Amino acid sequence: SNRGMNQINNGTTGMLYATPFGEIEFRDDFGATAKSLLDRITDRKVLNCGVIVPNDSDGGNLFGMSVEYCHILAAALFMGDSTYVNVTNFSENDKWGFVGLNNGTIDVLAGARVEKRYDFASSESEGFQFSTPYFYGNEATNGNVSFYSLASREQDALFSSFVNSIVLATIYAKKNNIVKENSIEMPSASIFGNKFGFALKDAIHYSGNYGELYMKNFVHGEEDARGRNTLNSMSGPQMHSFPGLSP
Repeated sequence: SNRGMNQINNGTTGMLYATPFGEIEFRDDFGATAKSLLDRITDRKVLNCGVIVPNDSDGGNLFGMSVEYCHILAAALFMGDSTYVNVTNFSENDKWGFVGLNNGTIDVLAGARVEKRYDFASSESEGFQFSTPYFYGNEATNGNVSFYSLASREQDALFSSFVNSIVLATIYAKKNNIVKENSIEMPSASIFGNKFGFALKDAIHYSGNYGELYMKNFVHGEEDARGRNTLNSMSGPQMHSFPGLSP
């Protein structure tokens, strides 16, 4: 039987999926009861973004893409100005990136491998949220596939949602043929507050869509060479287990 997207992805077709945004305009009351991390970041006029330096052969390319997502997020936060960001590098060989995220040294961690065990609070952390992945590893179907995303603190729910929306924006723009030049066609996002209404537009005006971002950071960026890192055709396999559920 043809199960379409409800099959395990073997690495030969795309897993990027442009989740619909739904109605995100004309609401400015979401999270307004207390000053959120979104407000605190814009008040201090800088985003503190950690980036994990990977060990694998594609590390330099993935590292560049992760740094770009820090700047994309800054552009979304600061009305298109991508320079309001401090980038701190962390080694993949240790957990200092997650330590810095947990203690508030950084606001968000790019290049973080999704591991579901970090979802849960423990004596060492309060738990983390992982955005939609922006890069998938090329591991075989029967192994753990690496999912790379932006990680944020679970307690900062509004900021985590904002971060996820920015990653989704790059994929949404690719699906809808929106590039830097026509970034004004991206949806408004007043759900995060009126001052962030142009956040998605500002993000894509800075970076372009996912395809433009990929081509900038990977030498062999042609779509037929990207494996899982292409748009799902809406009928291709989309399923795979997240690593880290067991010790």
